[in-house]
Amino acid sequence: MGDATRDLQAPLDPAALLACHAEALRLFGEHVHAVADDQWDGPTPCTDWTVRDLVNHVTGEQAWVPPLAGEGRTVEDVGDALSGDLLGDAPAAAWDKAAAAAHATFEAPGTLARTVGLSYGPTPGAAYCSELTTDCVVHTWDLARAIGADDRLPDRLVEFALRQVTPYADALAASGMFDAPVEVPADADPQTRLLALTGRRR
Repeated sequence: MGDATRDLQAPLDPAALLACHAEALRLFGEHVHAVADDQWDGPTPCTDWTVRDLVNHVTGEQAWVPPLAGEGRTVEDVGDALSGDLLGDAPAAAWDKAAAAAHATFEAPGTLARTVGLSYGPTPGAAYCSELTTDCVVHTWDLARAIGADDRLPDRLVEFALRQVTPYADALAASGMFDAPVEVPADADPQTRLLALTGRRR
């Protein structure tokens, strides 16, 4: 992630943040388990990624949580241990394991208040959790579109992600985290606005 993600706005209530993280993981996981055998090499709205690439990316994002936020290790400490293919022959099981471990780490007392050493610098644990939740929400839509599933996102997750992305949309695009924002009508619904801010069209 680039410098633009450093100041993502975390909810003041840790319980609300953890609930959003859990809900985003659950929803993404439902779609992972729905991927058909012949869909893993299919395209996604992320033009450079197949379905497998997309799931591997989000799995990897969550897999970093235990060593960084739980164990206090640095990106340099972990090195390339979480690079490459993390899905193996059982992608859904790999996702389930990474998601469960990440959420358990964030739930542990003190984790959200801890400073985490990310690639772009020291970051509050709550901001790190918010970043990963937002990433998961947006990529849930990508995965749903890719496999032909219902792409409607829960209102609470849309509201959460909009709160994170809106102040930093241009900077996030510059960092490479998301594509450049696209224009939508002023009266567009919240999900459409979220997708537009992250370079996506419904």
